[in-house]
Amino acid sequence: MNATAATRNRAALAAICLSALMLGLEISSIPSILPTLEQVLPANFRQLQWIMNAYTIAMTTCLMAAGALADRFGRKRIFLGGIVVFGLASLACGLATSAPMLIAARFLQGASGAAMLACQIAVLSHQFRDGPERGTAFGWWGVIFGIGLGFGPLVGGLTVAVASWQWVFLVHVALALLTLALALTGVVESSDPHAVRIDLPGIATLSLAVFCLVYLITQGQGLGANRLGIVLAGVGVISFLTFIVVEMHAARPMFDFGAFRTRAFSGALLGSAGMNFSFWPFVIYLPIYFQAVLGLNSVTAGLALLAYTLPTLVVPPFAERLLAKRGAAFVIPTGLFTIGLGFVLMWFAARSGNGSAWPMLPGCVVAGVGLGLTNTPVTNTATGALPPERAGMASGMDMSARMISLAINIALMGFILLEGIRTSLSEVAPRVEPGALIRLSETIAAGNLSGVTASIGLATARAALVQGFGGVMLYGAACALGLSVLSLLVFGRRKATVVDADDPSQVAP
Repeated sequence: MNATAATRNRAALAAICLSALMLGLEISSIPSILPTLEQVLPANFRQLQWIMNAYTIAMTTCLMAAGALADRFGRKRIFLGGIVVFGLASLACGLATSAPMLIAARFLQGASGAAMLACQIAVLSHQFRDGPERGTAFGWWGVIFGIGLGFGPLVGGLTVAVASWQWVFLVHVALALLTLALALTGVVESSDPHAVRIDLPGIATLSLAVFCLVYLITQGQGLGANRLGIVLAGVGVISFLTFIVVEMHAARPMFDFGAFRTRAFSGALLGSAGMNFSFWPFVIYLPIYFQAVLGLNSVTAGLALLAYTLPTLVVPPFAERLLAKRGAAFVIPTGLFTIGLGFVLMWFAARSGNGSAWPMLPGCVVAGVGLGLTNTPVTNTATGALPPERAGMASGMDMSARMISLAINIALMGFILLEGIRTSLSEVAPRVEPGALIRLSETIAAGNLSGVTASIGLATARAALVQGFGGVMLYGAACALGLSVLSLLVFGRRKATVVDADDPSQVAP
């Protein structure tokens, strides 16, 4: 490779890594500032859920479309567009003066983030084709993405402590400008000559089904059995059934149900779902527990959260070696089981009533180790279980499974938390009318215990929040353990496909 090409590739790699850093930070740094947003915007509990879910739903909605557009019209073009819109959306987030404005800007962030994510692997695969160079490029990409996810909670907490919550978003404006300059210099245009159609019916029906389900869960008792709730439920069911029919008859489906006949692929997608039924949605709520129940400030809470997220950076190299040696049928169920065990330990720690964060940390570490064992093998197995020409579709299905299950479970965990708090309050304050009880529950769930101290007392509010979190932890444990068993059964007794763990093109953070 000549010096000019080497310089161009280094600029491209820097652009890809910076875009991955931004995506990771915008997933994991926001939970640590939710208690602050609840007070300063202000935002109620359901709005806090949507501040997170707008990002994940938009990414789910746009990921497959962005990948198809990139294949059809050029990866560099879509990547550059994603960077520009992400920077503008981050600016809008930082300037937001109300919760609805922030939610709308977060949706735009998620959509543009999908465009960046859809192009990252394609750009790296196109520009780094030699073995050692390719391995180095994918290695840096994975590490930087992991750093964004792992240190996001601490970055968010520190930013709030030394500046203001707006800078959690505004810093991405500067990062986007730098990423744009590097991408213009280094990224080479590429496309797929066979990509002539975009699966618009599949994208539309799946997105509508997910949105209806998440909206119903998030609104909870606010909708009840009224006409709007019934209509949304019906629209969601019809959209999902239509999606299945469309994909089964599409010439180039974005979600090929025939792939589920491959045991290794099906087991891997259960692993994708398992992580996002437990570990990742809980990172949204864990900062509230650390700050409202244990009384930690935002910086200390961010440091405590490192026990939950840092193992996800340290364990993957070990997981890759274990995958090559024992196969996905061993590693993925073991990883999910370990996540479940971590949630059980956290539940026992919460039940102990100890006011310190220390009893929670062992469970956090164990859950993080489980995530580290599961995350990379899931992607390796999903892409390696199908023929090479279907690797892009397999990767898209894996990412869609992650984002859909994450969006749904952010809402589900919030619903369980609210119900646990409401049940606890109804036992100690049975005369409070239902509407007021729900409002009290939402205030407590958002971590604002001072806002209800005058009406029910601090001890009662804290006990209700602990009970609510106990239900969430048990839910996370049950999902991880249950999907561990299910994935083991799906993989079957035969040793599942063992992909080449040294092939970096199959590794994703």
